[in-house]
Amino acid sequence: MSVSNPPEIGEAMEKGPQGPDSAAKAWPEIWSSPTKVPLAIVAAIAENGVIGDGRGLPWNLPSDLKHFRRITMGKPLLMGRKTFESIGRILPGRETIVVTRDRAFDPSRGDGQTNCIHVAYELEAALAQAQARAQAMGAEEIILAGGGNLYESLIGHAERMHLTFVDVAPRGAVSFPEIDWSNWLEVSRVRPRPSAKDEATFAFVDFDRRHCLSL
Repeated sequence: MSVSNPPEIGEAMEKGPQGPDSAAKAWPEIWSSPTKVPLAIVAAIAENGVIGDGRGLPWNLPSDLKHFRRITMGKPLLMGRKTFESIGRILPGRETIVVTRDRAFDPSRGDGQTNCIHVAYELEAALAQAQARAQAMGAEEIILAGGGNLYESLIGHAERMHLTFVDVAPRGAVSFPEIDWSNWLEVSRVRPRPSAKDEATFAFVDFDRRHCLSL
């Protein structure tokens, strides 16, 4: 089943369960806190699962960029270095934690505004920074904005997803990880009328993670 075609409520995919258990065991001080701010994935996904071509987005959708701005404003963003560099500028009204193994990475390249850019060389440090910044900002969620490696590493820890399903199937080097849809509840779906500059039709779909009660 394509990642861009989630099943109806109650339909399960044959795949093992996903969840934050491994993260809670590895980083209990981060994931067991009663004040933990939830992690939310934001991604635009093609019908074939492609999310990028290695240089950026393989489509031009100004409406989706406006949607991204609306749902990320006032929140901390977690992203990889390549995603950060593909954006090419500071995102106003947000703080960005760039996850990279490159110790020589310098976020001051570009417009030189570094007060809202943080760098982390390990996932544990990135998650801790994101929690601290989210609580300082009064944000209701932490945004995981890509790229593919970070999505794959942290999708099991996300509590929400804000996805844009794009009605195209382009070639691309980066794909969204496989999803067990039985773990997710669709809570909102909107199919707006595309603008004259949008290259494809699309739908904005929000999901919350399902949680089983232990008796």
